[in-house]
Amino acid sequence: MTQTRWLNDREDRAWRSLMAMQDALTEYLDRQLRTRSGLSTPDYQVLAHLSEAADGRLRPFELGRLLHWEKSRLSQHLSRMEKRGLVARERCLTDQRGAIIVISPQGRALIEAAAPLHVAEVRNTFIDHLTAEELETLTAIGDKIRKRLGELDADD
Repeated sequence: MTQTRWLNDREDRAWRSLMAMQDALTEYLDRQLRTRSGLSTPDYQVLAHLSEAADGRLRPFELGRLLHWEKSRLSQHLSRMEKRGLVARERCLTDQRGAIIVISPQGRALIEAAAPLHVAEVRNTFIDHLTAEELETLTAIGDKIRKRLGELDADD
């Protein structure tokens, strides 16, 4: 058994600061999104991906990959959104067993109304409080960690 490499004070402060920032930022942005648009963060993410897709359509496996969601979570969430009239499921013409998820006119109207408000909140709470250099550093850190996570996933 290998010996645990505990975090030193600087590493512990950095880790705890990241976790606290992530939790607080996520909670704040989620609350603002719900209050201003009536959308949850998962609703917003689904609608954003669909609104950016060609003709507002994606296969479920494509949407799940973009969201990093398991198949069951995606299916359950899409069912709830479908009941609310935000998305629809259509048969896939090239794969009779498959489906295509389509953003509805109501879903498109909601995302088009919510996106400017959400971006304004992201700017107000995050982007506008960082320098260009800090944004570059943050981007480099995010890219580096995502690359490492991809390597670890490939090892599984």
